[in-house]
Amino acid sequence: MTTLVTGAGGFIGSAVVRRLLERGRAVRAMLMPGEQPTNLSGLDVEIVFADVLDRPAVERAIKGCDVVYHLAALYKLWLPDPRRMYQVNLEGSRNVLAAARQLGVSKVVYTSSIAAIGFREGELADETTEFNQWAEGNDYIRSKWLSEREALAFAADGLPVVVVNPAFPFGPRDRAPTPTGQTIIEVLTGKLPGYPDGGINAVDVDDCAEGHVLAEERGRVGERYILGSHNVTHRELLTRVAEVAGVRAPRLRVPRAVALAAARGFELVARVRRTEPFYTVKAVGFASRQLWFDTSKAKGELGMPTTPLEETIEKSVRWFREHGYV
Repeated sequence: MTTLVTGAGGFIGSAVVRRLLERGRAVRAMLMPGEQPTNLSGLDVEIVFADVLDRPAVERAIKGCDVVYHLAALYKLWLPDPRRMYQVNLEGSRNVLAAARQLGVSKVVYTSSIAAIGFREGELADETTEFNQWAEGNDYIRSKWLSEREALAFAADGLPVVVVNPAFPFGPRDRAPTPTGQTIIEVLTGKLPGYPDGGINAVDVDDCAEGHVLAEERGRVGERYILGSHNVTHRELLTRVAEVAGVRAPRLRVPRAVALAAARGFELVARVRRTEPFYTVKAVGFASRQLWFDTSKAKGELGMPTTPLEETIEKSVRWFREHGYV
């Protein structure tokens, strides 16, 4: 059985590839044209290059595969032209799903995001929480919610799709790095003076990858599963990173109002210089919330594992240090 993984060269995607190989699966790894397969180095995979916006190329990539994992997405907190975000995340997903249906694949695992889950003030959100972040959400959040709706519509129309919603992943091979990985780097280098209000749900990238494969094996079609582990405040997380790394922890609490004022300044400078802002107003609004989730559905139905937070942090810190990020 051959399995296609889109976004296979990415942080989560390359971890999913490894989990599939451990199960003895034949993997076809789909990368963007021109993308370097660094995260797949040394792995026994078939590599193909295709843009998700190129429907014929997507069909060629899927042809002969029984299962498709669709992880390819554009993840940016800000773009000068947000239309690209919707093209890749929404139209690209539609191309993959339509091609999968046309070619008769037996299962699709669609990678959404916890950004597509609603927010509950003072409570844990779960898979049933209604999405309520359109007004304050950035284009990534909006595009992922729209593309998840597309995936669920395909499932309702008969395509065997299971949706997974990863929380905030940490671990090795975060080459971009992701915003969560960048935060760890800034703690290690002493460039992060303070911490915002709110918190996140942290998950080991390898646990997240295992959750993907378990969703294929055990997940119910048309359902979504939050792939997360540890609900922590930003202060708690950054303190643990500093303790594991043996560096000084950020000690200054940055109130939401102060962070928003700074973000407005970053955006103003970015518009003048035509560069990417260090942080955006909408990113501050999202990050300063307590983004905590009930992950019992994935634990109970799928059997998703949970790595201790300190172990995940240690892996992240070691990888960034060994690969010259610090």
